[in-house]
Amino acid sequence: MMLLNSLLLALRSIRRNLMRSFLTVLGIVIGVSAVITMVTLGNGATLAVQAQIASLGTNLLQVRPGQRMGPGGGSGAPAFKDVDADAIAQQIGGILAVAPEARTSATAVAGGRNWTTSVLGSTNAWLQTGSWTLASGREFTSDEQRVGAAVCLIGQTVRRELFGAGADVLGERVRVRQFSCEVVGVLASKGQGAFGNDQDDLVLLPLKTLQRRVIGSTRVPTLLVSMQDGSDPERVKSSLTELLRERRKLSESDDDNFNVLDTKQLADTFSGTTRVMTTLLGAVAAVSLLVGGIGIMNIMLVSVTERTREIGLRLAIGALEREVLMQFLIEAVVLAALGGLIGIVLAAGASVALSKAMGIPYVFHPGVNLLSFVFSAGIGVLFGFFPARRAARLDPIEALRHE
Repeated sequence: MMLLNSLLLALRSIRRNLMRSFLTVLGIVIGVSAVITMVTLGNGATLAVQAQIASLGTNLLQVRPGQRMGPGGGSGAPAFKDVDADAIAQQIGGILAVAPEARTSATAVAGGRNWTTSVLGSTNAWLQTGSWTLASGREFTSDEQRVGAAVCLIGQTVRRELFGAGADVLGERVRVRQFSCEVVGVLASKGQGAFGNDQDDLVLLPLKTLQRRVIGSTRVPTLLVSMQDGSDPERVKSSLTELLRERRKLSESDDDNFNVLDTKQLADTFSGTTRVMTTLLGAVAAVSLLVGGIGIMNIMLVSVTERTREIGLRLAIGALEREVLMQFLIEAVVLAALGGLIGIVLAAGASVALSKAMGIPYVFHPGVNLLSFVFSAGIGVLFGFFPARRAARLDPIEALRHE
């Protein structure tokens, strides 16, 4: 009964000073909404990064010449050969598919339109390593891959830029540099990649076609190795390293002149980085909750001063110290909790809007919302206790004399 009366008195006091109450909880509102929004966007960004890296392929290893990844990493290191891919597929267990890959940039021309795009050369295994599917058409035939026929598969961006969105392009011809190829298939859309690139902006040729008619070289800069589900990545990488060292005639004292990148490790690294940044941003935003708590304490101290005579009258007619303490403490908690609820609602709206604007998924995290609300209420208890105790310890006679 005492708790209910204290709650009613607290609500009545808040209603009498709506503007002051709103300004009091504004810091809590900003703090809670900022924390929830930052954490929600961080979780969405983490999922987006994981999805984009997963779009590179399932359980994928990228093997490239050189001792490190990136520009200049393969300087002086011999490239691979297409037979290296065959050896890996035949001699290492746990392999789903292996695809040699070479690529360049070129201008594709069709029907009076031109578009600069990525031109890749590989085998049908490339579709499997990258989890690609066909929207229409067919894969290369074994004869087309063996002789280097003038056929190609194109991505959705190339189709849109050269022929128009949704156009039936099977049988059409696309000129790449000095030769023309027939479009035999269109790849299903995959969207943006992990590094901001458009994965649909490509023309895929048989490897021998690219080597003979576009780049004039038999170099194979990349081997894509897709592992079977359930296979041991470390065992596969160890076997792969041993086989390539043998094929590249490296002695025990020689360092590897190639490197192996595991996209799953890359995804874990990126995800870990985004989680750390999310935690950091959430911690910075949480500082505003403390600022809001200090605001509540200051306003409650002002409220105690303004209501000194009222407090003295209550104490004089028999109110207990704990009842006065409870009244002011509940008032502070109600203000903080109200700010927390408003902050949660604002954060939900801001998170949805910003997620759409940033192109990342909206991830509702009930734990973060609940924790923010509990923390805001705890702020009310923490910063409301001192003013409430001060009110409860007032001397009734001195309080009645207060002007």
